[in-house]
Amino acid sequence: MITIQLNDRQLKIIEIVKEREPITSENIASSLNVTRATLRSDLAILTMTGILDARPKVGYFYSGNNEVNLIGNNIKERKVENIMSVPVLTKKDGSIYDAIVNMFLSDVGSIVIIDDDDNLCGVVSRKDLLKATMGGTDIQKMPVGMIMTRMPNIVTLDKNDTVLTAAKKIIEHEVDSLPVVEKSEDESKIKVVGRISKTTITKLFLEVVDS
Repeated sequence: MITIQLNDRQLKIIEIVKEREPITSENIASSLNVTRATLRSDLAILTMTGILDARPKVGYFYSGNNEVNLIGNNIKERKVENIMSVPVLTKKDGSIYDAIVNMFLSDVGSIVIIDDDDNLCGVVSRKDLLKATMGGTDIQKMPVGMIMTRMPNIVTLDKNDTVLTAAKKIIEHEVDSLPVVEKSEDESKIKVVGRISKTTITKLFLEVVDS
């Protein structure tokens, strides 16, 4: 059986849950003197792998599994470049209307915005586009660059990052997907080469579990 390597905080969480189950995330965070947000990715991994069980309005329980082969080295060591999909891009000067059409035709939750040199400059989500349509904006004339989240406030991935890193970033930042980029040495040029989403990672888990 292939096991995953848990970090020190995850091991402490398991011990706390064993001793005090059922226990809420608030109480776990208090015991470790950290915020709930800090524990979000750790708890997600522990429940996803079956070590902990979470019940709404009750708390966390220890499942009794000491070894986990759900993730294993097959996923832990897999690189982002091996599973990334083609990014959905649009120019910053394109209209909000065109961005909406692009989003729904591509069936994605966010679109990456690039400048005239094809460098990453922003991201727009469904929420951003919905706000624009409800605000009385002329979406056929206003450029999407006016409503995008701009660099450097965009979380990205490198193609050599692990899938585990990608999953943690998606959970921690509560986003649907992340752009995979290649940066020049001085980071003046940031090219978008791929996309990792919750769906991409879920498909990988199913592939490994069903194999």
